[in-house]
Amino acid sequence: MSLLVKGRPNGKQIVQVTPQSAGWTHVGFAAYRLAPDETIALDADGRERCIVVLSGAVTVRSGGDAWKEIGERASVFEDRSPYAVYLPRGAPAAVTAHRDAEIGVASAPGTAIRKARLIEPASMKRFARGTGANTRYVCDILPESEPADHLLVVEVLTPAGHSSSYPPHKHDTDNVPVESSLEETYYHRLNPAQGFAFQRVYTDDRSLDESMAVENHDVVMVPRGYHPVVVPYGYDSYYLNVMAGPTRAWHFRNDPVHEWMLKR
Repeated sequence: MSLLVKGRPNGKQIVQVTPQSAGWTHVGFAAYRLAPDETIALDADGRERCIVVLSGAVTVRSGGDAWKEIGERASVFEDRSPYAVYLPRGAPAAVTAHRDAEIGVASAPGTAIRKARLIEPASMKRFARGTGANTRYVCDILPESEPADHLLVVEVLTPAGHSSSYPPHKHDTDNVPVESSLEETYYHRLNPAQGFAFQRVYTDDRSLDESMAVENHDVVMVPRGYHPVVVPYGYDSYYLNVMAGPTRAWHFRNDPVHEWMLKR
């Protein structure tokens, strides 16, 4: 089974990954495009969710809560953080667009009784990671410092000609604090939209070694192994990461043969 899930160019649902389709245990992800006044419903079940307003403006209703007309970005490539809504297990929701909108819905098994909440842009930590042509810009949407059961959600902007998720790192071994076991999805966007980027997923023993050309709206599934991204000249890259595993902590191990560059 390929690790690449192609995005649909038309229709409400752009892409979907479930634990069943991925052959793993924790991470689910879907992306939707909504026209004005269009609504999607999310059922109440045993999964927690994080709804990320990628672009446009929406109203999210869940039980007696309503977060009205949230979302300020016209594009994921704007230099600002998104709005997001956290939903615990058992919480249904309806998302209605006020103008053309795109949302990402991350999910993982829910275990605790929690309150649904709005995650405002001002609460999200933004920072640069890497140096030189390895520089990229990170926004922590739902980090481990904020309450949730299993979900970790982050977005990354990588300028044209740069590498990202690099040096290659992995988080597939339950050995906290040295390394944590986390499944992961990458939801890719490119600017201009006709662009592409490259992502490789590989293990030390090369029992898994897949290199993919990813296009706008594609998802790459990372069940295990290292997973670097390289962006060609002329096209900026955005991706939304969803991670989840048995322990809600991000501890990673760099590929030792490439770690030398961090010591220069």
